[in-house]
Amino acid sequence: MKQRAEVARLAQEIRSRLGELPDANTATLRAMRREFSRSIKDATPDIVLQTTLLLLQERTDRVRFVAYEIVSHHKPTLEKVDLSDLMKLGDGLNSWSSVDCFALYLSGPVWLQGRVPDQAVLAWAQSEDRWWRRASLVSTVALSRHGKPEDIGKAIDVFALLVTDRDDMVVKALSWALRELAKKHPKQAREFLRGHREELGARVLREVENKLTIGLKTPRRGAGTKHI
Repeated sequence: MKQRAEVARLAQEIRSRLGELPDANTATLRAMRREFSRSIKDATPDIVLQTTLLLLQERTDRVRFVAYEIVSHHKPTLEKVDLSDLMKLGDGLNSWSSVDCFALYLSGPVWLQGRVPDQAVLAWAQSEDRWWRRASLVSTVALSRHGKPEDIGKAIDVFALLVTDRDDMVVKALSWALRELAKKHPKQAREFLRGHREELGARVLREVENKLTIGLKTPRRGAGTKHI
């Protein structure tokens, strides 16, 4: 009973602070979240997780941003999150913004740490829900940035499942994920493009090849091409 009351109090405090923000842009939301994170640094993972789940009953992008950052920046909670928790936190994903926050702050890092089965992310890639397919791709960003060689293979397995997907949100995410791979692992990115050239969308091929040759997804007007 005491924990339930504390969770309700914390959730209401966040709602009130969000309502008082004159401009709910990323900078102001993050500043508020940092202040709140300092106030709950000694809270238990259960309280933090239950508070964020209560907040997420309001399915708006700004609430999801704050809720996902709260979990991401409370180390004991992030270290406890597993697949069951992720599915609750990701329930109702319905925009590119909410998906990207979820995958960058939560599912990607938790997968990298080995607390999400690879098969779960592969199942997201085969979901009928466009947002879970996008989440599978954005989750690979953590592996491309910080993973071991075997993690890169896991990311590529996700890419391979979505090469023929033409949903715009998925195409853009595949381009992004491959460009992230190209930053530290250009050889693997080139090999993937070479092996799937006939299946990949024109946008993905163009943007990833630009990243590999000039370091940008789109050439600057008037800039020359540098080959690497």
